[in-house]
Amino acid sequence: MMERGEWPPLLVVFDPQEGFTVEADKPIKDLTIITEYTGDVDFLKNREHDDGDSMMTLISASDTSQSLVICPDKRGNIARYINGINNHSPEGRKKQNLKCVRFNVNGECRVLLIANRDIKKGERLYYDYNGLEQEYPTEHFV
Repeated sequence: MMERGEWPPLLVVFDPQEGFTVEADKPIKDLTIITEYTGDVDFLKNREHDDGDSMMTLISASDTSQSLVICPDKRGNIARYINGINNHSPEGRKKQNLKCVRFNVNGECRVLLIANRDIKKGERLYYDYNGLEQEYPTEHFV
């Protein structure tokens, strides 16, 4: 599938300091769709006390009781292993090589992770967990 261009060249690897991470198995061009962030969709209010650390905001509503999140704890894909950057350090920002983008696909909101620059073989993938919200504490990230 990778050779036919149907799947990006990715490997899940374990790092003793960062845990499971994802790295490029071959070079990846800027603007390549890496993956869709998948999982069960639920109201944020149902998951406020959830211990899952991989939830992704799907829709932030002005009425917070209507906000939706994607929860990959039971069903998910490789996206749950892609690490976030440290928003509190200049070094963290330099590591970011993916961006998180929401699209309307046939009336459904979808979250895609897209390369925001060329990525070299062996380079780990990182994106900003916070985006515009600044809700996720990232100061302890490597």
